[in-house]
Amino acid sequence: MTADDQVVRHTQVDDRTVAWSSIGSGTPLVIGGWWASHLALNWEDRAFRMFVHALARRHTVIRYDRPGTGLSDRDGPPPVSLSDELAALAGLLEKIDYPRLSLLGASAGSAVASAYAAQNPERVDRLVLYGSYPRGADIASPSARELMVSIVEKQWGLGARVLADVFLPNATANDREEFARFQRRSASREAASTALRAVYEMDSTAYLSRVRVPTLVLHRRDDRAIPFALGREVADTVPGATFVELNGEDHFPWLGDSLAVVDAIERFLGGLPQRSPAEQHTPATLTIREREVLTLVAQGLTDAQIADRLVLSAHTVHRHVANARTKLGVPSRAAAAAWVLTHPR
Repeated sequence: MTADDQVVRHTQVDDRTVAWSSIGSGTPLVIGGWWASHLALNWEDRAFRMFVHALARRHTVIRYDRPGTGLSDRDGPPPVSLSDELAALAGLLEKIDYPRLSLLGASAGSAVASAYAAQNPERVDRLVLYGSYPRGADIASPSARELMVSIVEKQWGLGARVLADVFLPNATANDREEFARFQRRSASREAASTALRAVYEMDSTAYLSRVRVPTLVLHRRDDRAIPFALGREVADTVPGATFVELNGEDHFPWLGDSLAVVDAIERFLGGLPQRSPAEQHTPATLTIREREVLTLVAQGLTDAQIADRLVLSAHTVHRHVANARTKLGVPSRAAAAAWVLTHPR
């Protein structure tokens, strides 16, 4: 596994160039709509990469940067309304031209994904919404929202650090500073403040009530960025939606217990019943050596390379990986490595 195994392409959507990437094989799963994203910089984040790789075991995972951000056309503003966001996604999917696909809308992307599913039920097999909300105005009080937009607009460096504190409650100071830098590299001050204001102004309730495709709504109980009650409201608004409560407070799905997120998504896309809350928790305890081996797996090393690095036999390395997978109850070495990355000692 290397950092350059995704394929990035550029497609013309109206008068803007949209960057998108694909990895894996199987039925397409489209992820997008983040208020801040960068296909290349996100891919340098090991935990993020492992999360996508876990989904790509059975799906062709497609991601894209919104116009005005990341690797997409930066000569112009990002979408400023839900209709703009929907037009960008619809235009891209029209060019990619998959007859049918599934959508994963996380955070701000949930509004875009649900709107597309409501308008294009003939093209959407299943819809997954994670960390979602019906109305951006409900995320925080009016004064808090205005203050956040003002800080980003006037002092993007400070604003990026404040947002990092919200999005990464369990991260180290270094990780938060790194994420703040990521946000600043993903979008300009003007694009970031415009996009954040648009997030707060989104209202997807009309679309949510019109969704007629099978829908899974996932939300972590103690999410610091998007209140749990808003995810519950989304599930109540989408007819027939399945709601799964997850443990944790990290907003990003690739942090914290990312395996629980992947498992819930995979079971839903595969038509399998969701696990009970008790089954979601994995009280696993890995040995120091097992963690060491899986950390090297996450870096893309083979069993033979790990054996050489740790002065072990390849058979011993394989056994450590197999034991760790059994303890964690995960189906692959990639999933086990992802667990180690998101569960530091």
